[in-house]
Amino acid sequence: MSRERYAAVIGWGMAVPQRLITNDELAQRIDTSDEWIRTRTGIRERRVAGPGESTSTLATAAGREALTMAGVSPATIDTVIVATCTPDRPFPATACTVQANLQIPRATAFDLAAACSGFVYGLTVATSLIKSGVSRRLLLIGADIFTHYINWNDRNTCVLFGDGAGAVVLEATDEPLGLLASTLSANGELEDLMAVDAGGTRMPLTADLLEAGRQYVYMNGREIFKHAVREMSDSALQVIQDAGLTVDDIALVIPHQANVRIIDAVARRLEIPPERVMVNLDRYGNTSAASIPIALYEAAQQERIKAGDNVLLTAFGGGLTWGSGLVRWGKPSR
Repeated sequence: MSRERYAAVIGWGMAVPQRLITNDELAQRIDTSDEWIRTRTGIRERRVAGPGESTSTLATAAGREALTMAGVSPATIDTVIVATCTPDRPFPATACTVQANLQIPRATAFDLAAACSGFVYGLTVATSLIKSGVSRRLLLIGADIFTHYINWNDRNTCVLFGDGAGAVVLEATDEPLGLLASTLSANGELEDLMAVDAGGTRMPLTADLLEAGRQYVYMNGREIFKHAVREMSDSALQVIQDAGLTVDDIALVIPHQANVRIIDAVARRLEIPPERVMVNLDRYGNTSAASIPIALYEAAQQERIKAGDNVLLTAFGGGLTWGSGLVRWGKPSR
């Protein structure tokens, strides 16, 4: 009888741009204040990509650190997945650029687009590839440069977002580690609650569209808030049940870092105390697909999670997309 395969997390890394923009700096250019931003979002500062920094450069740096921490050669990676909605170019996939940058020879490489839910979607796909035997050792990266889609004169959006990348190395094992259960969902009928209209094949960029600002992100914050709290909470409870666990079994919740009010509301619905919830959006803002892997990285580095801990990931993003995953932390005993 063949043993069940799992996909353990054996390495992790992150990267953010050098440039840091505080709330006070934003207040110098738009009608806002540090207090207004902090009380409504929980954000104090964010990192913003500058010259020479792209989605692939951040993804490459995060991936390199994850490989180093895992102690594995790039040549042993057989799959590279980059979860992003802000690729370097329409094609080829940013994952192909990262594969070349890291000198990973002939590995499968592709991008996955699920906006802020991208890492949870990607972790589910990556684990499935390993469970099926298609992949043995995989590099998964969540990376976005969302600030390139921001109108810096729109205080409803420019205060929210930052740029970054987070990465994990997954390895096949017969030990019950890594993603134990996940649930993913989407509702395309609500796609216009948060979107960038121009720049794709539906609405190719023109001078008139650029003048109208249709290349920038827009969102219905009130509706997004309601859907995010409900869907993140419901999917989190579902995945805990699917894993055969209870809320008390969860060592740490790592939610998508969009707004501290959303995070607090989800924690209350799950009846999980604040000390068991990872929050770092005060320093990075909403980094889209990078937000959960960056928070996971910092939780591991701060020793807020240890081998054997059950870690709950839950995300919500444009699409609308959402999902949750239950991860058992720890490296295989080789």
